[in-house]
Amino acid sequence: MYTFKKNILKKNTVEIVLNVPKKDIEVEYDAAFKTLMQELSVEGFRKGKVPKTIAQKHLRRDTVYDKLIRTFIPKVYSEIIQKEDLKPIVSPRIEFVKAKDNEDWEIKFITALPPEIDLGKYKEKIKSAKKELAKSDIWVPGKDKEPTEAEKEKRKQAEFQAALQAVLSEAKVEIADVILDEEVEKKLTRLVDDIQKIGLTMDGYLKSKNITKEQLHAQIRKEIEESYKIEFILQKIADEEKITVEQADLDKIFASIKDQKEKEMAKNNAYYYAAVLRKQKTLDYINSL
Repeated sequence: MYTFKKNILKKNTVEIVLNVPKKDIEVEYDAAFKTLMQELSVEGFRKGKVPKTIAQKHLRRDTVYDKLIRTFIPKVYSEIIQKEDLKPIVSPRIEFVKAKDNEDWEIKFITALPPEIDLGKYKEKIKSAKKELAKSDIWVPGKDKEPTEAEKEKRKQAEFQAALQAVLSEAKVEIADVILDEEVEKKLTRLVDDIQKIGLTMDGYLKSKNITKEQLHAQIRKEIEESYKIEFILQKIADEEKITVEQADLDKIFASIKDQKEKEMAKNNAYYYAAVLRKQKTLDYINSL
């Protein structure tokens, strides 16, 4: 039977160290082998009817171990999460500390829990920010004349950004490194692909931007961290202010979709639309303060 140890780290990060005895690995290896046997096709035998001695010649050990890892490890992780009543918000980072033939295995999972959020006196901060904005030329482009529609829109956007930045600067929330590391890696991968599509190299791109690779990495990390902070802060505000989305709100959106197939798809993704609407309502609430 496997054993594990749970460690709570900084920034709401959880480390789970799993130990699996050699005999359990052998049992899981046999189970993975039998599953692959059922999928194996060898000339002269029907699929799933290949004798074990023949299958052993066609199934590499690393193939069987790969099957074991993809089935056994997620199952164990899920069991541990349920036993410990954890609510991770990302898939775990997995590290095989020890995983050799004829030995006990040691596997480390790193994941993140929902962050603790302190909103502080964000309402006062927003009001103060708006007062400061009212004194600037952005707010009043022409004091002795009626502002144009473009100026009104500029003023509206400035007010919104001031409110959002006020909340962001006042609230305290830490985003786990395991989240940021993964998101930064994804964004860098997409960026490299985009750069290559237009015939540039990363070095050429960095030179055109006059920045180093380290500066680019830090810039992307900061943007992602701010984005996550905003999302969590908005959720916290929505919870505290009891901001909800009613069925009538969703029905209004669905009614505006003319194509029947698109409408059905939207209804099947009602949770997504509810989340978007709740976020917008929260932003509107912040902007109204």
